[in-house]
Amino acid sequence: MCLGIPGQIMEVSHANAHLARVEVSGVGRTINIGLLEDEGLVVGDWVLIHVGFAMSRIDEDEARLAMASLQIMGESFTDEVTALITSPSSAATATASATSNTETNRRDGATMGVIIGWMVGNVMGTTA
Repeated sequence: MCLGIPGQIMEVSHANAHLARVEVSGVGRTINIGLLEDEGLVVGDWVLIHVGFAMSRIDEDEARLAMASLQIMGESFTDEVTALITSPSSAATATASATSNTETNRRDGATMGVIIGWMVGNVMGTTA
């Protein structure tokens, strides 16, 4: 399964017609639009982006629906991880090993937070 992120074309490169600057949730990115060269993409068009390539032209309603779906997926993931971290079995395990593994637990928790933030940020398009 592929994950497509909606982005709006803000500028088509004058130096390379296969490159365009898009905005994804307020963050600008350069993507390759070469796969859609027959579409006649212009500033303001919406595209579905996968790994830096515009895969298809979409309309604004489709872009809004796709972004809402991605936000729901991000929220569900965050809720699931929070439930896992705060579950009684996780708490009991953490308490039992707290005396010898306090630093390891803190480091692992911080690492998990960074990973979750990165994943949600990439899904939501909020990282550069």
